[in-house]
Amino acid sequence: MKKILSVLCVVLALVTLLSIPVSASSAYQTYTYSISGTALYSPDAYSAYNAIDAAGMGLDELGLNNASDLVTDEDMNVYIADAGNNRIIALDRYYKLKFYISTFINEQGIDDSLSGPQGVYVTSDRIWVCDTGKARIVVFDREGNFIKTIKEPESALFEENSVYKPVAIAVDDWNRLYIVSSTTYQGIIVMTEEGEFIKFIGAQKVTLSLWQIIWRRFQTEEQRAKSERVVSTEFNNITITTNEENRGYIYVTTSSIEDSVVESAILSKSKSGDSLPVKMLNSAGTEIMRRNGFYPPAGEIQFQSYRATDTQKGVSRIVDVACGPDQTWSIIDDERSRIYTYDFNGNLLFAFGDEGSMLGSVKNIKAITYQDDTMLVLDSSSGCIVVYERTPYGDLLLEAIGAENSLDYTYAITCWRDVLQHNANFDAAYIGIGNALYRSGEYEEAMEYYEVAYDTANWSNAFKEVRKEWMSEYFLWLIIGIVVLIVLIVKFFGYAAKVNKKAATDGRERKTFWQELMYGFYTMFHPFDGYWDLKHEKRGSLRASIVFIVLTVVAFYYQAIGQGYVSNPRGNYSTLWIQIIGVMVPFLLFVTANWCLTTLFEGEGSFKDIFIATSYSLLPVPLLVIPSTFASNFVVDTEASIISLIVTIAMVWMGLLIFFGTMVTHDYSLGRNVATFAGTIIGMALIIFVTVLFSTLVGKIISLITNIIVEIQYRV
Repeated sequence: MKKILSVLCVVLALVTLLSIPVSASSAYQTYTYSISGTALYSPDAYSAYNAIDAAGMGLDELGLNNASDLVTDEDMNVYIADAGNNRIIALDRYYKLKFYISTFINEQGIDDSLSGPQGVYVTSDRIWVCDTGKARIVVFDREGNFIKTIKEPESALFEENSVYKPVAIAVDDWNRLYIVSSTTYQGIIVMTEEGEFIKFIGAQKVTLSLWQIIWRRFQTEEQRAKSERVVSTEFNNITITTNEENRGYIYVTTSSIEDSVVESAILSKSKSGDSLPVKMLNSAGTEIMRRNGFYPPAGEIQFQSYRATDTQKGVSRIVDVACGPDQTWSIIDDERSRIYTYDFNGNLLFAFGDEGSMLGSVKNIKAITYQDDTMLVLDSSSGCIVVYERTPYGDLLLEAIGAENSLDYTYAITCWRDVLQHNANFDAAYIGIGNALYRSGEYEEAMEYYEVAYDTANWSNAFKEVRKEWMSEYFLWLIIGIVVLIVLIVKFFGYAAKVNKKAATDGRERKTFWQELMYGFYTMFHPFDGYWDLKHEKRGSLRASIVFIVLTVVAFYYQAIGQGYVSNPRGNYSTLWIQIIGVMVPFLLFVTANWCLTTLFEGEGSFKDIFIATSYSLLPVPLLVIPSTFASNFVVDTEASIISLIVTIAMVWMGLLIFFGTMVTHDYSLGRNVATFAGTIIGMALIIFVTVLFSTLVGKIISLITNIIVEIQYRV
């Protein structure tokens, strides 16, 4: 009896355990990107709630077949373009069937039917259908009753033998039709509700390579007309904004731009939509999308993705776009079955989704739409609608964005800080707080938040305001300081010239240490005379050379630790020891290789002569690098190139002095010195190779001896 009771208890325990609802593990990971392009995981902004299949919708035995579009209306009813079954399906807000649109009686009183409809759009009183198979637009009322057909538009702007194949449609408040034809590359077709052609808008611009430009000069007019490489890419989907803040803007997508072109535009952080798969147009067709995020909106940033499953998939293939709440919008990538959501400024808020069969995964993502605070995604392979509900984290994001859009910056700061409580890695939140503080006039506090996100552009805008305040307060002292500095520099170089002139005429064979140092300023501007006297008149010395080397090390060390935020946003630094190695190793390699080579080719300079001449050539580095590093603390991003230019000038100047110093020291002609200089560089490489080889050999010998000793000790 006890055994029977024990078995029953175990069975009841198992039944109880199995009856406990278990939350399904997430089929995807939500993430966003840092400003450097690193994928950062974040909480889910939308979580998969349900997957409604054909039976759940109450459809007939045909179910869904190659469904291609999905939209909702203001009452949250859902409409599906069921292309494979030649019909439009209307569902209520709970995803239950309301009616089909398949057959109808047309204007001539003849039985008619839809043929492969790929696009559907719903306005307040009409359902607009892209009847793709029959190359027309068919209009119904909201109950599914036929109103009219709109045939292919006629215009001289259409090329001869062009094919009209409508696949997507959007309609504005004035019932102007914006039609995407999959075989029309001139742009989006705009026409009236009566079918009268108005114009093309948004044609994708094409950039010709140099070779294409040259080749076209030799082509006939007919060959140019047939050249496919200069044809604009066609669009594949469209939607139009209906919210009051930016009503009437048109989002369009394309997937026919070459991957390499899209990659280049993303990596260069292009602000233009010419080479990107998503554009936003106004009613006139002008591209107006804001691309102020870390990267332009184009889906995946890491083409060799951070996950092994994405390897080699390349750029995203964008196939649909949907407008969400608070001016957010989403695109879908059917290469990865992934959704990317952006705000109006082009900041990536989050990305999620993956291929698979678990709840939340989509086998073949085809369309996306919003139903209030719910996101609906059409899976054409499984023939179902995946329903994603917004999470509390998603609510916080939208609340923060809404506060920014309404210019309530104080509340926006509070919202973004709440977002950071859930996701401390969300750089856009730090930037959001920084933007709110900036607009409130708290520039220094804004800079601190921009620094956390490494946002040098916005940091520079805030710093400009801080700098203006400094200049207005200390303007007079600043002018006096600049004038005094210029006077001191002029006086110093004048003093150095006097010292050098006196040293040349005082008749003393050995110069003072100060005269040897000052002579470095003469060689900077008079390399031929300077290096000649440096060798033959003994105007330099090893002690002065060591000073110049030390100054160069100090300059590079100060550059490593003292650069301003714009030049070094991540605060990278280097140790003094590393800088000593970085200067001394190439310096000694050059001197040694040059001495070895010139000894064989009748060079007149000794090792000491080469050492001194090369060290005196280093002087432009500390003279330019140190002040440029100091100045980098007071520049903004648009001025940082000036700092880089000064450093480049210092390095080029140093290189020229080394070149001419070597030439004068060995009394070489220009051509022979060029050959010797190239040989010196090769010699440096050979010395490094031999050193590494010798070090490796010594290491292996030491390892062998150590192993022998250990073995002997073990045996003994």
